[in-house]
Amino acid sequence: MSELSITTTQNVNINFNTASAGDRMLAYLLDLVIWIAYYIVIFVVIFEVTGFNDYLSEFDPWSQRAVYMFFFLPVMLYTLVLESLMEGQTLGKRIMKIKVIKIDGYQAGFGDYLIRWLFRLIEVTPPFSVVGIICLMVTGKTQRLGDLAAGTAVISLKNDITINHTILKEINDTYIPVYPLVIKLSDNDVRIIKETYEASIRATDFEMISKLQDKVEAVTGIRSVSANATAFIDTILNDYNFYTQRM
Repeated sequence: MSELSITTTQNVNINFNTASAGDRMLAYLLDLVIWIAYYIVIFVVIFEVTGFNDYLSEFDPWSQRAVYMFFFLPVMLYTLVLESLMEGQTLGKRIMKIKVIKIDGYQAGFGDYLIRWLFRLIEVTPPFSVVGIICLMVTGKTQRLGDLAAGTAVISLKNDITINHTILKEINDTYIPVYPLVIKLSDNDVRIIKETYEASIRATDFEMISKLQDKVEAVTGIRSVSANATAFIDTILNDYNFYTQRM
């Protein structure tokens, strides 16, 4: 297991433990069990019990293939759909407590999951699985080709994430604050923001950080100049520190 060290735009260092090759392969096997169970239920139990196979036999070969492909779509799209809906996790990944994130520390988007899914065809789907395994073994951050192409990595949520930060410490004299309205916040407000932010980082809960941004904007009247909620909260904490040190 290696460490993925990320420095945000506001000089916050976040250290994640990357998921081991073993954890990633076990997560894949758990997902494989789910696929097999789905196949058995649909194609063996339901098709046989309902007599749907006999009904399909009356179709021409192309129509039969189209029907089978339709029912096989959930297996084909399983990883793409679940990672998009479950913020970087499939059921197997959730059980193994691992998660896909961008290598800049932020949450991956649908485009990133799509790139990873497309690369599965040449490095995960048997008999090409050996390609993915080799990549996991040789890359420094336990990445496969899809991760390298999408700029993602898979991290472990089993261990604590350590955060070494400049928040509420001495701010450089050259620092230029962005949000003067931050002075509307009280010390207790900032303490709650800081604790919520750090807890969300440890849990890689980017949705909570986004909600935190919405709350800060509603209370202070600030409108973010950044589309990234993590960068916004970093700036809020640094700006508050800047102004209170000079009062």
